[in-house]
Amino acid sequence: MTTSWLSFATMCWLCDFKTPSSRTTAPGEHRWNARRGFLLAAGASAAGTALAQVDVGSASSMRNLVPAETLENSARQQYAQVIADARAKNALAPTGHPQLQRLHDIAKRLIPHTAQWNPRAKEWKWQVNLIGSKQLNAWCMPGGKIAFYTGILDQLQLTDDEAAMIMGHEMAHALREHARERMAKSQVTGLGLSIASQLLGLGQLGNVAADMGTQLLTLKYSRDDETEADLVGLEIAVRAGYKPEASVSLWKKMQAASGGNNNASFLSTHPSGANRIQELEANIPKVQHLYEQASKGQ
Repeated sequence: MTTSWLSFATMCWLCDFKTPSSRTTAPGEHRWNARRGFLLAAGASAAGTALAQVDVGSASSMRNLVPAETLENSARQQYAQVIADARAKNALAPTGHPQLQRLHDIAKRLIPHTAQWNPRAKEWKWQVNLIGSKQLNAWCMPGGKIAFYTGILDQLQLTDDEAAMIMGHEMAHALREHARERMAKSQVTGLGLSIASQLLGLGQLGNVAADMGTQLLTLKYSRDDETEADLVGLEIAVRAGYKPEASVSLWKKMQAASGGNNNASFLSTHPSGANRIQELEANIPKVQHLYEQASKGQ
């Protein structure tokens, strides 16, 4: 039985706005030939190690109950399956596709600013692909495996600055290891472990991470995870020279695309558009000088 690659959308911050679909492409959508994945080196250029300007605190120690290497290996395998499925449906953008090249250019600017949030990012084999689908969606698996859907680029008519904010946000989920934390908390709760047995049961949780199958495709982030990714993603994008105000214009577009419906049950565990905009607006002054510095260096 083949894992549904579209189901990963439930893990993403955009899942409250995505367009449900049971297949990759719909009538009128582009169908592309298969292509080889594009790899990006995290150490392509050196970035400063300046202190973070947004305040998100330390990453949860709970994540340490699940081995990072095991989770990243599982994500790599699942990502390969997603890409293989898209390729089989002729829904994978070819290397020369303008929108894919655009995403690669954005990623190359963002990646050098990721290691300060997670030293492991220096070793990640970052990968960016574009999948033909009307879904308003994008995500980044552990280890830097990124996918955008054409729907979010085309339907929202994203500027480069806005696309960078989305990519930065999704990178932030991987960098702050939210999936690893969610997995640990889920398994600890499910197994009914005490504090002592949690500490003694690392091997068991390691096996869970190795065998988690579709769990990466269905994990949902918490309200705090989403806010944290908003702010970390904002700083990453701004350090790369993208306009901080784009974080606000992006969310206004997202609200418009959703019809302004803030009563959806999904929002019970995610900040509403208005709350996210307020939080981002409050943090823009903290990173404005980073944008000005980056602009001078371009």
